This record gives sequence, C-alpha cells and structure tokens, in this order.
Amino acid sequence: MPVKIRLARRGRKQRPYYHVIIADARAPRDGKFIEQIGSYNPMTKPATIELDRDAAYEWLLKGAQPTDTVRAILRFKGVMYRKHLQRGVSKGAMTQDAADKLYEDYIATKDAKTAERFAVTAKELLDRHAAISGVAKAPPAKVAEDTGSEFRETADADSGSEFQEGANEAEAVVEEAVAEAPAADAVAEAPAEEAAPAAEETKDEA
Repeated sequence: MPVKIRLARRGRKQRPYYHVIIADARAPRDGKFIEQIGSYNPMTKPATIELDRDAAYEWLLKGAQPTDTVRAILRFKGVMYRKHLQRGVSKGAMTQDAADKLYEDYIATKDAKTAERFAVTAKELLDRHAAISGVAKAPPAKVAEDTGSEFRETADADSGSEFQEGANEAEAVVEEAVAEAPAADAVAEAPAEEAAPAAEETKDEA
C-alpha cells in the first residue's frame, strides 16, 4: 500500500489550517487517514507548525513519501536534516553521537530563530494597537526639555526688548509732533492776517 505524508484541509472558508497526516495515497484528501502527526496554520505570521518530529522521521524510514508542501515543512523542522545525518552514520562517515549532537544544535538554533520571529510579530501588533488606540507617546528626554525652555526664555526676552524699543520710538514721534503743532498754527494764521489789509484796500478803491 503506497503511503503518503500530506496535508488534510480543515477550517472555514478563507481561514484554512491543515493537519499533517499519514494516509493511503488512494484515499481522498479529507478522507480516512492512518495517523495525524502535526498541524500547519499558514494564516499566522510566521506560519505556525506543530509536528511530531520522531513520528515523521519513523514514517520516512518506512518509505512514506511526503508531498512537496510537506517536504518543505519537514525540511524546516529539521526532519530531512536528521535523515541526511542518519545516512552518513549508516555509511560510517560519522558516529551516532556526533550526528545526534549536530541535530540537536540545528533544532535549538532553528527554534530560537522561530521564537524571535514570533516575538517581533507580537511587538509589531502591540505597536499597531497602540497607534490605533491613541496612546500618548513617551515624553522627550530631559535635555530636550531644558533646551526648549531656554529657547523659549530667550525668545520671550528678545520679543520684550523689541516691543519696548518700538514703544520708545512711537513715544518720541508723538512728542515731536506735539512740539511742532504750535508752529504750524502760527504759519496757518499768518496768511489770514495778510489777506485782511488786502480786502480793506479793495473796498476803499470801490
């Protein structure tokens, strides 16, 4: 009986997730299966993969053939690397202890990178929620506050001095205009006095 390691679709419309199953190649995609060895959720970032590595490795040794997608999953979870190392042990290229050590180091590194990616995604989600909810940002550093206050004080002082200078200039102009006002009246009265004798002379001639 040909055995396949493949995915069985679950979930609702447009929100799929999959079970990693061992099934007869002739069985329907979502039909009977021999064993479920994991799950795969492509809707998260990064994709969430739960897999029984030991069971998958044993089925590979028994001759089960993975589909292309499942092969990528097995490669990502280190199962294909373990099979590769075991082939080297069988050929005498390395000892079993060395192969196990390499496999454990690979799994530890891979799991750490995956956890870091999940942490980054969680932080991005928190930042997005904070931006949407309008949470106030952290205040600027103390140095920036001191610099700003000094700048405001300097600006206020400059503005006050400019205002005082303008007021002094305006007051001087007003005083000068007041001082010149009598002289202007005298000039205005002089032509009237000169015009009066001229009118009298014209009356006498008539």
